[in-house]
Amino acid sequence: MNEVFQKGKQAKRASYALAVATTEEKNDALLQISQQIISDQEIILKANKLDVAAGEKDGLDKSVLDRIMLNEERIHAMAEGVRQIVTLKDPINEVLEDSVLQNGLQVTKVRVPIGVFGMIYEARPNVTIDAATLALKTGNAVILRGSSSAIHSNKALVSSIHRALEKTTITVDAVQLIEDTSRETAKHLFQLNEYLDLLIPRGGQKLIDTVIRESTVPVIETGAGNCHAFVDATAKVSMATDIVMNAKLQRPSVCNAIESLLIEKNWFAENGKALLQTLHEAGVEIIGEEKVVEVFPEAILATEEDWGTEYLDLKISVKLVDDVTEAIEHINTYGTHHSETIITEDATHKEMFLNGVDSSSVYHNASTRFTDGFEFGYGAEIGISTQKLHARGPMGLQALTSTKFVIKGDGQIRE
Repeated sequence: MNEVFQKGKQAKRASYALAVATTEEKNDALLQISQQIISDQEIILKANKLDVAAGEKDGLDKSVLDRIMLNEERIHAMAEGVRQIVTLKDPINEVLEDSVLQNGLQVTKVRVPIGVFGMIYEARPNVTIDAATLALKTGNAVILRGSSSAIHSNKALVSSIHRALEKTTITVDAVQLIEDTSRETAKHLFQLNEYLDLLIPRGGQKLIDTVIRESTVPVIETGAGNCHAFVDATAKVSMATDIVMNAKLQRPSVCNAIESLLIEKNWFAENGKALLQTLHEAGVEIIGEEKVVEVFPEAILATEEDWGTEYLDLKISVKLVDDVTEAIEHINTYGTHHSETIITEDATHKEMFLNGVDSSSVYHNASTRFTDGFEFGYGAEIGISTQKLHARGPMGLQALTSTKFVIKGDGQIRE
């Protein structure tokens, strides 16, 4: 019996027990995990150093190494995220609909766990904690399959989770880690319909496309982030500068950082060179269309491919547009339906942008860096869905539930 099949079987069994766990039992498990990863941080950091060292040896990009890297601050942030989940309302058994039919049957629609979901992800060991704790809060079992680049970190984190669960009524089988990171085990996970109810990929576009193409298990697509900022004609210079700099530089290697900058041509004529100079001085490589290069010779001439590229690095593509309509068209053509922002003082343009852009999260006069489960008050997120079925945007607790109809009668039969 291979590892994936065995752990799938164990997770399925655990999911039935989790489905009837009380909120108090689940919250106790979360608090124990929060405390345990702090207690085990030296072990976790030691394991993480092995992953970072291996990544450096293999020549991984700095952006990937940043996603792999853990430190005390990040571990404490993970623990705080878990504690925040404890404070959130348990969605399980929430009544969504309630009615009494003419024949006296009481029909109630309630939230229930999905059952078992699989998480296949790259680099980010924080996803191990996010996925496990969101799963437990919603009464789901989870099968984790991280990449080889973070395997030591993931093993250490899951071991810490198991030590915490041993102190509770929740079985350790509720959180499973596939330790074999070969492509073959990934394919087994894609086909694990007997035990897996849902599969969520989180990583680069290549991983996501592979899962969507090869999986027979239902998939929620968490897309790549070719995010945009549009500086409209009426944008305040200081606000536009602050938002663009934050959205690009606050953490360039994550999916909600902007990769493309659209600027209304008249605003650019007056203020564009100064904005690009500020980005350039901060170490950002400007990749612009011909008109941008003419004004800012330090820029590299963009190709068609650049408009659709998620750099995850200190690079940004820059294009001039005539108006908000052209900006919306460009984003809907080249974007990945993730997060976009308009910087404007024009109320009409604001509404056109917010209504016209087809993305999971759209902003007015704010940085795209807020597209995050923690920032939205979810405590942690399982991913950011860029599709439209079931869940869209940062996926918190409700996105990990299904529904059940509960019908109560007193002897009714159908004629």
